Amino acid sequence: MDNSTIIDAQKVFLADQEQQWIKAAQQGDQQAFHHLYQQHHRRVYALCWRMLADKNSAEDVCQEVFVQLWQKIANFRGESKFTTWLHSVATNIVLAHLRKQKNWLQRVFSIEDQPQAEDSAEMPELHELDKQILKLPERARLVFVLFAVEGYRHEEIAKMLNMAVGSSKAQYHRARSLLKEWVEE
Repeated sequence: MDNSTIIDAQKVFLADQEQQWIKAAQQGDQQAFHHLYQQHHRRVYALCWRMLADKNSAEDVCQEVFVQLWQKIANFRGESKFTTWLHSVATNIVLAHLRKQKNWLQRVFSIEDQPQAEDSAEMPELHELDKQILKLPERARLVFVLFAVEGYRHEEIAKMLNMAVGSSKAQYHRARSLLKEWVEE
């Protein structure tokens, strides 16, 4: 048996195991839900951190994602991959969190010149690109993460962030230009 066959067998086993955990969690099995949490919390936290660029907010929102996941897991019908559904839930919760903040309209509809990120030195495990993403202005960061990292289309992003499709594309290009400039420094 070669390594690729072993790796493929492991992937199938993990996918089957995840499906069992999902079904058990849908029936109220807390241990199965804990396994799902262990498997996915780092990726969800990374998404929250990239979008919010704030450690405390990312921790709070990540926790909220899993609270809501527990409440809504019965709604997962398996029409998409679980990770796709989970990231959609997480993205919606992050955006709802941003909307709740006091200055939502001012922050989203103004063109900000000041980066919103806190000191990324608090997260030593972040890759250099992640550190640069955290320095992006909020709108550019949100669009960049949703498009380049999470794979949403500009039409979807425009609806999520209540902006024109052209604005989403412009913010993405703004983010790319800034990142390119910063990386080349």
